[in-house]
Amino acid sequence: MNNIVLIGWTNTRLFLRDKGSWVWLFLMPLTFVGFMGFAVRAPSGPAEARPAVLIDNRDEGFLGRIFLRELGEQGLRVLSPDAAADDAPRGIVIPPDFTARVLAHKQASLEFFDSGGDTPDKEDFLVGARLLRAVIALNGHLAEHAVAHPGEPPTEAGLAALLESPPSVSVHATHAGRRPRPVGFAFSLPGNLVMYLFLNTLIFGGAAVAEQRRSGVLRRMAIHATTRAELLYGTIFGLMLLAAVQVAFLLAVGQFVLGVDIAHSLPGIVLTLILFSWVAASLGVLIGFLVTGEEKVVGICLAIALPAAALAGCWWPLEFAPAFLQHAALAVPTGWALRALHQLITFGAGISQITTSLGALAAFGIAANFAALRFFRI
Repeated sequence: MNNIVLIGWTNTRLFLRDKGSWVWLFLMPLTFVGFMGFAVRAPSGPAEARPAVLIDNRDEGFLGRIFLRELGEQGLRVLSPDAAADDAPRGIVIPPDFTARVLAHKQASLEFFDSGGDTPDKEDFLVGARLLRAVIALNGHLAEHAVAHPGEPPTEAGLAALLESPPSVSVHATHAGRRPRPVGFAFSLPGNLVMYLFLNTLIFGGAAVAEQRRSGVLRRMAIHATTRAELLYGTIFGLMLLAAVQVAFLLAVGQFVLGVDIAHSLPGIVLTLILFSWVAASLGVLIGFLVTGEEKVVGICLAIALPAAALAGCWWPLEFAPAFLQHAALAVPTGWALRALHQLITFGAGISQITTSLGALAAFGIAANFAALRFFRI
């Protein structure tokens, strides 16, 4: 055990002396966390927006006024016809006989026109959709008034009372689970942590073992009273120490700078990342034993780590992928690690709810350890 700790600590200390390695441990992951956090942040959403619309109300009856009020209730900012075209690129004309035709049970048409201003397509869609909602709502109020007061024509006071009354049916929409869906930094932090932890540990482990084989360091160490298992697990332990430094830094930044709630599930997060770093370190050492030459190791590790990160959902929400790719994500350790982190960080799960993911990571680690012992080369 002493040899394992000594080998691991020495390898970590020597690695951290190289200031260039700090870029991959700290700067690159943090840059991608920030970039992707802004790229996938929660949008303000159409429900938050209140697009403006010009209104030319030529109707002197009360239904024109009620309709204007309904437009506001449906999320439109109503502007007068003399407003600038750029303030409200779309407009609505309410005809002079609007109230009379509705009271006479005749069809009344509204004119939807382009004022000549420039507007995004999304805002055009919002104006049209909310105009349609206002028309449907006004017809609903007229029908409700007719049911409540059969035989009586609608009045401004009666319709205004219906507008002010609470709706008989309401819809409450929320995200599944006890916590919001992963967006912003709550999505980018776990994704980039998994990707760079896997990528760095594979490359650092594989390249270090390949270089030690080439330079004869492993042969010289094997001369001393050090077993093959101690050499293997000492190297893995050193890689796990490096991973712990990176994990501690990114989790601290996530908690205290980016506002990601890490503390509520910290034991489960730490356990998941310890297992995952063990898997990645074991695979990195295995690659170093199988491949000679640091350049080849780096290329192979990149070819393994980047597709595994994409497949796991580190770059985009896995829910957007086809069903077969969502299942394929569970064929790589990155998929299980990210699944556990999202359950812990986003959905507030406990350790008891991620036992399947932890078991899968443990199976990957055991298999990688056996393979590394089998193909141990000095």
